[in-house]
Amino acid sequence: MPDRIVIVTGAAAGIGRATAARFADEGACVVSWDVTAGGEVLRVDVTDAAAVERAVAEVIRRWGHVDVLINNAGIVRDAQLVKWKDGDVVSTLSDEQWRAVIDVNLTGVFNCTRAVVPHMIRNGGGVILNASSIVGLYGNFGQTNYVATKAGVIGMTRTWARELGRYKIRVNAVAPGFVATDIVATMPEKVRQAMVERTPIGRIGRPEDIADAYAWLASERASFVHGAVLSVDGGLVSGT
Repeated sequence: MPDRIVIVTGAAAGIGRATAARFADEGACVVSWDVTAGGEVLRVDVTDAAAVERAVAEVIRRWGHVDVLINNAGIVRDAQLVKWKDGDVVSTLSDEQWRAVIDVNLTGVFNCTRAVVPHMIRNGGGVILNASSIVGLYGNFGQTNYVATKAGVIGMTRTWARELGRYKIRVNAVAPGFVATDIVATMPEKVRQAMVERTPIGRIGRPEDIADAYAWLASERASFVHGAVLSVDGGLVSGT
């Protein structure tokens, strides 16, 4: 992908970091964003629409165009909607937990895409890739907020595919299954083993597995793939 300008959000760790490295290996010029700056990663808070607009303007000023946007940034704040024990409410999903996840995982995708699309239209096309999740397809216990965002990302992906295809902008989503990120590494061993046991292929994913999917979807080999949700999950389906 020589001379292609690629923005990757949430690029400081995990899938985002692997994705930035994968595109750089392909010869792309990668612009890495995260809420925490460091090294090659620029500080951009995707929940701040004005900051996103400024960051995109700087990319355009420096390189003149954006070819690929990968909306990877995401967080979790897990809690049951209502936790009930011994006839009473123990805890609930808080307003803060709800808003924090919505702001990053859903509004952040909206902010970045809205900022980039006019430049892609002017440049004659582009690729937008959004991070969903298998839980956005099947739901998951204790993740009302996260599931809502990942299902919402699928809805936005399909809507933007309808709106932007005429401008030669392809829009797709990737739905990872269990992936060995830093968050997963902190979980108890028995929890990680349960993830492996639930995955038919017999292992959890590597960040590079998702990065490879993004790279394929961004390439001309996927030039007729549009409005799709690509599950990269080792065979997980509802009920497994």
